[in-house]
Amino acid sequence: MQFMIMHKNDKNTEAGKLPSTELITRMGAFIGGHAEAGRLVDGAGLGASKTRTRLVFRNGQCTTTPGPYRGEHELPAATLLLKVKTREEALGWAERYGKILGDGEIELGKLNEPWDLGLMPAPENPPLQMLLIEKADASTEAGGRPPQQKAALSRLRTEMTKAGVLVRTLALQPSATAKRLVFTHNDLRVLDGPFAESKELIGGFAVMELSGIDEAIALCRTYAEILGGTLEIDLRLVDQSEPAVTPS
Repeated sequence: MQFMIMHKNDKNTEAGKLPSTELITRMGAFIGGHAEAGRLVDGAGLGASKTRTRLVFRNGQCTTTPGPYRGEHELPAATLLLKVKTREEALGWAERYGKILGDGEIELGKLNEPWDLGLMPAPENPPLQMLLIEKADASTEAGGRPPQQKAALSRLRTEMTKAGVLVRTLALQPSATAKRLVFTHNDLRVLDGPFAESKELIGGFAVMELSGIDEAIALCRTYAEILGGTLEIDLRLVDQSEPAVTPS
């Protein structure tokens, strides 16, 4: 079973403070160990909301709001990793994607790169990696989008892949299958889905191949402890029935 472990943004990240060397080292060892064991499928960290853009679609019109901003409707249904030259290029693809969805919301967030964390100098003109977060709605929470809409999204994803823009995509099962893990000084409270919404911005995620929910929660305890022990994590099942785009 594949689980997406999503931790929420905190005030330090939102303020633009770099993580400590200790945190980077411990998280690197944690993720690296799971990668070596073949459990890590995907993962990424996101910066403060000032590095993000929110796209809201209503009645065929798109309203774009650059960050910084607070969380509003932060319950994802799918993520697409885009590699582009400019933010404007990413916004163009996101707007096309959102217009297929109809009324709804998309968020574009820049992925943290090693140079964003102070680990190395930035290379000259690096590609821009952006995470497109498709927000959940009544269709995805009910188990899927209408066939015509799914076909249109599939055609656009194929076009994005051929253009060298789409790196990988992951769809999530409805939040009815999810758990919300609320840690306070490493004490855990577990909330069962479905969730109407989440108002906490996603700070980063890891996708793991695990035996089941018990192993996933146990793993999250260590994950949360590394991140300070007081935070919120959403534990979502990846929808493996959906065709996924992955690196060749």
